[in-house]
Amino acid sequence: MSSTLDHDAPPAPTSRWTADLDVVVPVWNEEARVGPTLAALLAQVAELPLSVVVTVVDNGSVDRTAEVVDAAAEVAPRNARLRLIGCSRQGKGAAVRRGLLASTARWRGFCDADLSTPPSLIFPVVEQLQQGDPVVIGSRRAPGASYVVAQPLVRRLGSLAFRALTSPLTGGVVDSQCGFKFFSAEAVEAIFPRVTGSGFAFDVEVLAIANRLGYPVREVPVQWTDDASGSSFSIWTHGPRILSEVRALRSSLGRTA
Repeated sequence: MSSTLDHDAPPAPTSRWTADLDVVVPVWNEEARVGPTLAALLAQVAELPLSVVVTVVDNGSVDRTAEVVDAAAEVAPRNARLRLIGCSRQGKGAAVRRGLLASTARWRGFCDADLSTPPSLIFPVVEQLQQGDPVVIGSRRAPGASYVVAQPLVRRLGSLAFRALTSPLTGGVVDSQCGFKFFSAEAVEAIFPRVTGSGFAFDVEVLAIANRLGYPVREVPVQWTDDASGSSFSIWTHGPRILSEVRALRSSLGRTA
């Protein structure tokens, strides 16, 4: 079997080689979606002239997620390995941090399990990493980006307010929340040990720390598909919590300035 599951202990190497690229996919009870997601992602990385690890970080699933990942690992392309590790701390941010810091790859990043960002974005992202950009992220607001399905008006207005609140922290990044972010190994090792949050403000904290440390952020346009059917997000329910987390982050960064 090609995948292994543990919880927070350093994972065993997937092979005797160190990968060029490690793609972290955080999951929680994703048995219905993770199979197609991994198949699509592995099909894309098979076209890269790189050695690749896809690291699925299980955030305490109680369904068949692990079995689905094991099945996908059996048919990984020759240049790729698929592994499964655990994360006992709850939250997407904790799972992403766990996966990135457990890696030894030259370039490391993460994507969401819902394929809202097409996996083909890996090609322009890797190109920018190879050119020396330390932080490369998918962006729904960069020139050339588009939405396959337009967002509702209230969601767009909420996004505008969120960007106005967070842009001073991130150094002007126009889309902090797209779940497709990649880094050089140096940037990972500098940024993620300093990341403390795991909730809605996680992405903002990552980019704010990158900005604080002087790492420029390259935004790559994405053709975004909003999978609302699999999302529990509500601007009315979660909006106050998001504002609270961002305010706490602003206060925390101010104290460490």
